[in-house]
Amino acid sequence: VQLQASGGGLVQPGGSLRLSCAASGSIFIMPTMAWYRQAPGKERELVAQINSGYSTNYADSVRGRFTISRDNGKNTVYLQMNSLKPEDTAVYYCYGLYGHVYWGQGTQVTVSS
Repeated sequence: VQLQASGGGLVQPGGSLRLSCAASGSIFIMPTMAWYRQAPGKERELVAQINSGYSTNYADSVRGRFTISRDNGKNTVYLQMNSLKPEDTAVYYCYGLYGHVYWGQGTQVTVSS
């Protein structure tokens, strides 16, 4: 199983970005997918999580600004990030749980003017 993330970049405060992560390999539907992030000097933290039944969970710091969604047919998870703040700057990692934990490569998100 591989997770391929894309969509990071540089954006000004208040801007938006959309991250995507596609799971490939011999899987049917990945039960749990999520986004984590890690800022310099900080531990990796959960940003948002979604299960195959579309139940979601968000970190308090992003609730109301970020939206996680998924397309089960494509085994792809998305993270729509609006009203971005400088403190959202981090490397964002895609996470998948399918018996084992799988991580995608990180994608850098930088929020700066």
